[in-house]
Amino acid sequence: MTLLFIISYTDSNAQFTRGIYGQTNWFYNWTNFKPKTVVYNSPTNILTGIISTNTTLYKKYTYQLVGQVYVTNNAVLNIEAGTVIRGDKETGGALIITKGAKIMAKGEVSDPIVFTSNNDDFERKKGDWGGLVILGSAPINRIGGEGILYSTLDPSYGKYGGANKEESSGVLNYVRIEFAGKKVGQNKGLSGLLLAGVGSKTKIENIQISYCGSDSFQTLGGAVALNHLVSFRSNDDDFYFSQGVDCTITNSIAIRHPFSSDNDGSRCLKLESYDSPQNMDYSKPFSKILASNITLVNTEANEQGLVKEAISVSENTFLTVENSVISGFKSPILFGKNIKSTKEDLAKISLKNILVNDCKLAYETENRTSDFDSVFTSVFTTIPNKIETKSATIETLFIQSNIKEEADYRLKNNTVVAEN
Repeated sequence: MTLLFIISYTDSNAQFTRGIYGQTNWFYNWTNFKPKTVVYNSPTNILTGIISTNTTLYKKYTYQLVGQVYVTNNAVLNIEAGTVIRGDKETGGALIITKGAKIMAKGEVSDPIVFTSNNDDFERKKGDWGGLVILGSAPINRIGGEGILYSTLDPSYGKYGGANKEESSGVLNYVRIEFAGKKVGQNKGLSGLLLAGVGSKTKIENIQISYCGSDSFQTLGGAVALNHLVSFRSNDDDFYFSQGVDCTITNSIAIRHPFSSDNDGSRCLKLESYDSPQNMDYSKPFSKILASNITLVNTEANEQGLVKEAISVSENTFLTVENSVISGFKSPILFGKNIKSTKEDLAKISLKNILVNDCKLAYETENRTSDFDSVFTSVFTTIPNKIETKSATIETLFIQSNIKEEADYRLKNNTVVAEN
């Protein structure tokens, strides 16, 4: 017999609640869904070149990132709550925390740290500047155990990966990153926040990335835990994982517009184990991602839009999505071309207590065979995979879905289907 329970938004019930949760709306006070309209102070200080000694950025100043700024030599970059750092468009300003260095960016709920475009209000656009890059020494599954991030970065500072799964690259808390993702090559852009080989003692929580020209959050290898993330109006993927990442993402949301996408297609979650088979060390682990209490929403559901599927998962990738909400896409999930219609392949993917709202198809695949439907049904309609479907407007589904007002994407009636 199947019972339906109504539950509250308390942290103690997080294991039952679907989608983002909290006793109150945790967006309040530190997020901003209209960043084009904000008037920031003009820069008073320039950041450029190499930062090789411990340095503090102060709220009383406004900083301009000019070119690629590298924190090196095991230095610690401290950023006071309320500090504003503006990325230069002409030089593609970016901040790179190299292996061994740390960033300590501890904003406050009433005084977040802001990385944004140096353009004036209403003149800011996606991809105005580079973004924030953190390079650590945690494991990745590339041959040799180390990678170099993009040819456009200085190769002597662009290395990431190693053997220290528990390394710390610092803290990011109550931080907004706006209008980042500048292209650095053909179809290749820096992400709003790029974590490469970042270890488990790094603290990443309460981060909003808005209007990014590339991926909002990109995680390559490492073992970081991500919590309370907001991706808003990204032009590419909201959350991208690859290179043997062992990661959790909790109580986080992607808010998409159906006509914001790059040429290759965009997803809320894009999951791979390697960027190319030639670079993969098959003696090392594949990617393993646990996503719990996430909300993936297309704000103007339209199957003719550019964003077709909420999740894209490639072969040899282990994914668990639990206690989550997917709303307004053509289908909730796309299986990659090398995922076969076998229980063994599909068993790597687990969907537990998922609410799928206003989606036209149950799934999509790049390798459709005659038996895919039957195998999908046998795997994803049995315990532990439990998917509830619904057809509702986002106005009736969420407490407040209008981002022009005080957005609140907790479910109005947070229910869970439980077996008894």
